[in-house]
Amino acid sequence: MDGMDLGTFGIYTFDFEQQPAALMRESIQELEALGWRAFWIPELLGREAFTHAGYLLSCTERMHVVNGIARIWSRGARWTYGAALLLADAYPDRHVLGLGFGGERRPETKPLAAMSAYLDEMDALETVNPVPKAPMRRILAAYGPKMLELARDRAAGAQTYHVNVAHTAQARDILGPDAFLAVEHPVVFEPDPAEARAVAREHLARYLSTPYNVAKFRRLGYTDEDLAGGGSDRLVDDFVFWGDLDTVVRKLHAHVAAGADHVAVQVIGLRPGETAMPHWRELAGALL
Repeated sequence: MDGMDLGTFGIYTFDFEQQPAALMRESIQELEALGWRAFWIPELLGREAFTHAGYLLSCTERMHVVNGIARIWSRGARWTYGAALLLADAYPDRHVLGLGFGGERRPETKPLAAMSAYLDEMDALETVNPVPKAPMRRILAAYGPKMLELARDRAAGAQTYHVNVAHTAQARDILGPDAFLAVEHPVVFEPDPAEARAVAREHLARYLSTPYNVAKFRRLGYTDEDLAGGGSDRLVDDFVFWGDLDTVVRKLHAHVAAGADHVAVQVIGLRPGETAMPHWRELAGALL
């Protein structure tokens, strides 16, 4: 885990997908001042992964920015390699390249084979363009045993998304003691069970309807009954932590106890136009 000290807790957000540049700069500078050390950004339609990461790095002095994830189908391996190489050189030890199997693909292509081939192509480029003194750091989005093994053998470690604490323990067993393990987990600051679970079910709806995520839930022991009707209370409570600040913080620490090196917290349940900044301020005082 050399060079992967991101702190125990970080921020994962989709907020910046829609924010203007000036507001992003103001927000991430405040988060850095609060003591947050790692900021995770997805790649959707709003922002290109490496342009986004480079801008946030330019706005900060100490913050680690993680592409969580840059989709391998969004660009060729040579362009990913070149972008990550520049960010590693320009911002030593502050950029983490998170790669994942996402976006469009040929139906016959399997995730493990596609990721292996992508890494092969990136690694081959090192013989032509040697890495700078501050080498690029990469992790893989991984859930199943084979992809976790690939993350262990071909990267610094793994990032998981929407998993329970039991999966974190399983992932640590597969990765071994030395590989980096980061876990994203959504939270809702709502103490009322019915209201909190309604928000959680809305958030989980897209994941309960895709075959890849359904397979993940089944591997973790959830039944047809758990997956029906927007998710059972058991499933919802395992995959979205809710409650007051103290309750949420206690639940997040369970991932650390299970073997996570880092937990990226995603605040959900926000009203249109609302940001998670007030919650990040509170979480900074409780977690950092």
